[in-house]
Amino acid sequence: MTRDYSQFLPSSGTASDSPKRAPLDILGWQPFFAQQTDLEALEASPPVRVVEVHRNGLRVRGDGIEALIPPGPEATVGDWLLYNAELPSHSAVLERKSLFKRRAAGHDRSIQMIAANVDTAFVVTSCNNDFNVARLERFLALAFEADVTPVIVLTKADLCDDTAPFVEEAQRISARVPVVLLNARSEEPAAKLADWCAPGQTIAFLGTSGVGKSTLVNALFGSEQAETGAIREDDSRGRHTTTARQLHFTEAGLAILDTPGMRELQLAEAGDGLADLFADVVELATQCKFRDCAHESEPGCAVRAAIAAGTLDADRLERWRKLEAEERHNTASLAERRAYDKNFGKMIKTVTKAHKGRKGRK
Repeated sequence: MTRDYSQFLPSSGTASDSPKRAPLDILGWQPFFAQQTDLEALEASPPVRVVEVHRNGLRVRGDGIEALIPPGPEATVGDWLLYNAELPSHSAVLERKSLFKRRAAGHDRSIQMIAANVDTAFVVTSCNNDFNVARLERFLALAFEADVTPVIVLTKADLCDDTAPFVEEAQRISARVPVVLLNARSEEPAAKLADWCAPGQTIAFLGTSGVGKSTLVNALFGSEQAETGAIREDDSRGRHTTTARQLHFTEAGLAILDTPGMRELQLAEAGDGLADLFADVVELATQCKFRDCAHESEPGCAVRAAIAAGTLDADRLERWRKLEAEERHNTASLAERRAYDKNFGKMIKTVTKAHKGRKGRK
């Protein structure tokens, strides 16, 4: 079947010239991706989006296409590929608008991709014992580094006698991050999150287990799309109901990513994200008398002066220090791993070339 992809290429038309929503629109196709290809390429290799990642490959969807691509493309949930029907594993990954990544769990010094091409990240936490500022800061730094708009969403407002302390703590984290308080099991999510949920957008819900991410997915759909579960009464922590990252799509064209709860979130290659999140501390540090100030007992330390004056919280400084040290260590470890792999690869090529040369002389 020949498809008409001309409507998906960049144009100079006005909004009134736009056609009705088409399959690719619903999947989140945007001019950013269209400008990376042309009509001839689209006919030969139609665009598809990764909706799930499995050990045996990538589950993708497109206009009349739903397939499992074998391992090959280095892609994650949310990526756009130009689908090669004859050699699916050779499908090309389009340049990303954004990429969430973290250091892989365990001792393996590698980067794990979490999601790509997300426009807004709703960092979800609940108004109970699971609320943790340091954990929120990790997710927000991840979003800033990915160049994604972050929004803090406080859930379970209906189960909390006094939500004000949670809202105030969340608002103090960053003036750049909106804070939304809601009851995920009511009609509030659709109304309060509407500003970030326009057709053609891709949103992601990030957070630990049991904070209401899957409930929010279902609220935006108005139906049961994701499995939900109750929290434990003893520690206010939730049970894992989402076991894999998966994109859902509304008929209006909103792509929604539900993610499993992430307890371990090691930052790496996220220096810019941390600088954005702790912009107040970074700005103060530039005002210190000494460029290499450790912000401890040095004379002329603007950071310590701000703490003494009550304009900077000492705990916030310590959290910044901890994340900065972790990020530097992890980034250095990844660089060492890449250097080792590169040198090892060169050694293998040299040995192989020498072996072939000896065989040729026989």
